[in-house]
Amino acid sequence: MTQQERKALRTQFDALADEWAQATRFQSSSTEIAMHPAYQRIIGMGPDALPLILDRLSRRPEHWFWALGAISGEDPVPPADAGKVEAMTNAWLRWGHTQGLIPIRAATA
Repeated sequence: MTQQERKALRTQFDALADEWAQATRFQSSSTEIAMHPAYQRIIGMGPDALPLILDRLSRRPEHWFWALGAISGEDPVPPADAGKVEAMTNAWLRWGHTQGLIPIRAATA
């Protein structure tokens, strides 16, 4: 992927992520949150979206877990931590670091 393509992907991701966060900020249903069209479009970006999602997750505690699992086919969250946003976030950030998707500073935030 070229630098220009990465920039375009980041711009598209940021716009969709902001749209999703704004539209679902008062939503309590994880299904409704994950089924939002902007969230689904981010999932449709595939593996290229993983570093972008993880970067955003390192800065904001948002419910990216469904998208991360759908794209990666992984679930690094121990069963005992299911539903605990901070623990789930930390598990995904550690996973992202071990996969080489994010720098160590984001993985330990």
